[in-house]
Amino acid sequence: MSERARGLAITTLAMLVITPDVLLIRLIDTDPWTLAFWRGLLSAAGLVIGLLAIYRRRALEVMLAPGVPGLVIGTLFGIGTVAFVWAITHTSAASTLLIIATGSMFGAAFSWLLMRERLPVYTIVAMIGTFAGLLIIVSGEAGTGSSLEGDLSALVVAVLSGLTFALIRKHRMTDMVPTLAIGGLVTAAIAMAVSLPVAVGTGDARLIAVMGLIMLPLAFSLQFIGARYLPAPEVLLLFLLEAVLAPILVWAVIDEEPAGTTLVGGLVILATLASHAVWSLRRQKG
Repeated sequence: MSERARGLAITTLAMLVITPDVLLIRLIDTDPWTLAFWRGLLSAAGLVIGLLAIYRRRALEVMLAPGVPGLVIGTLFGIGTVAFVWAITHTSAASTLLIIATGSMFGAAFSWLLMRERLPVYTIVAMIGTFAGLLIIVSGEAGTGSSLEGDLSALVVAVLSGLTFALIRKHRMTDMVPTLAIGGLVTAAIAMAVSLPVAVGTGDARLIAVMGLIMLPLAFSLQFIGARYLPAPEVLLLFLLEAVLAPILVWAVIDEEPAGTTLVGGLVILATLASHAVWSLRRQKG
């Protein structure tokens, strides 16, 4: 299997694993800061347990290997997680995930800035198209402050995701999976600094445990591994899988129907990014 095929397979699997995440957040009945605290703390714990099981005596060496770049990546990821939780609890699942899908374009921009990876004309056109779709989504919710706040938080996630995966690509010779533990601790620290976590019910505690200890460490680890084999824009383009599947799952289970402007803007974003992917593949084959 080529590096590209390996990256595509690993990242696709990651997106399938993470797809129920939004539904679980919707089903958990607690405030965003408590959710962010336990999400961060448990995902860090789950990752450390996994690294200890895999590497045993070498676990500490593996955790320290990313160095300063890993600290930066982990911090960015932790801040992005806080922004994601805030976004998904303050606007619709469809709006959040479609806006985050624009991260592929930010990834392209950061790849050019950090590694001078050339931006083809069709990528620049796609950036314009995704921002047009983004404006449609935001304009439809401009009259509702909470939704607009959530949309802006999702945009923060998109920018930070683009930067994070560009940095992982730049330092691809180093395994950055251990930095996810840093990200989880940063998330928990920010949440606790803003508001002390409150108690959650037994059913919610089970959902948070499944999310934090199993699903998130596995999915994010696969994303970080896939990012070593693919350019940041291509990794982030695969976020489209979650952007399409997760809102459908939420709609089916709890009947959260996306707004009309969200559907229109989402179609613009999806069509633009899909066209970009097709053009990119054709250029590579050519």
